[in-house]
Amino acid sequence: MRTLHLYAPARGVWTAEDLDSLDRRCAAISLVLKRQAFSHVTAARLHGLPLPRSLDDEVAIHVLRDARDGAVRRRGLVGHRGLFERDVTDVSGVPVTSLPDTWVDMGELIRPGFALGLDDLVIMGDAVANTLGSVEPLHAALSRRVAPRGKLTLLEALPLVRVGSESPGETRTRLVLTRSGLPEPELNKPVFGPGRLWLGRPDMRWKKHRALLEYQGREFHDGDEQRAKDDVRFARFSAHDWTVVPVWDEDVNTDQARVGLVKQMAGVLVHPLESLDLAAIHPRFFSMRMLELAEIRRRRLKAQGR
Repeated sequence: MRTLHLYAPARGVWTAEDLDSLDRRCAAISLVLKRQAFSHVTAARLHGLPLPRSLDDEVAIHVLRDARDGAVRRRGLVGHRGLFERDVTDVSGVPVTSLPDTWVDMGELIRPGFALGLDDLVIMGDAVANTLGSVEPLHAALSRRVAPRGKLTLLEALPLVRVGSESPGETRTRLVLTRSGLPEPELNKPVFGPGRLWLGRPDMRWKKHRALLEYQGREFHDGDEQRAKDDVRFARFSAHDWTVVPVWDEDVNTDQARVGLVKQMAGVLVHPLESLDLAAIHPRFFSMRMLELAEIRRRRLKAQGR
């Protein structure tokens, strides 16, 4: 067998070619694992959920089994238990935890040293809710768990999840604006002119103020052709008395830029600057309750002289 130069994606499985995609690797692993489902980071990737770039180096395959079978112990696999507490679906021919259960499982991974935080859960939650058309499945999946790890962060992230946000950049922008105290926007709602003339579907809309915000991700909006199309679309909105505010990555990636964006939108929405909470607009990694508990513990240790 060794002389044939075969690849072994899992002990007991051989293939003539290297399996360069996640779904093919999981299909090979499924041949030697029974009563299991792919979960956590692996499930998130198979579902196409947005993950932070800080997890790009997380290459291990996460596998979930029933508690009675014990966790999987194989090289390159991360074993978890609790299969029958989750719903399982088929993705690319392999068993994978459902979208809502995968979201809850990702919350369980939040711990010191793991590059996943509160805002990342909101971004993933938006993607799940948008796919399913409702936030309710996330509520149901979390309520089924008795005491999942990361519950404090999950509970804080869940009220921030919305249906309608279609990219991580849109979610980050919305969080910056709403945390400052600006009114909540409608997400990806169609805008019509007189006679039901279609004007477009902006990322965010404040109908009362006739204000629109478009998140311009570099990947899709940075080319000359797309910029020209965007200019035509913005002009169409403006011709019907809508104010359009384009937002780019750099507008939400630094403290100074976020403050500038919030103040700009406050002017557009006729919102008093003195009522803005500019200290709250920064990205959040830990839940507020986790920070409170950490502070309580610090004070207790200090009182004990440790």
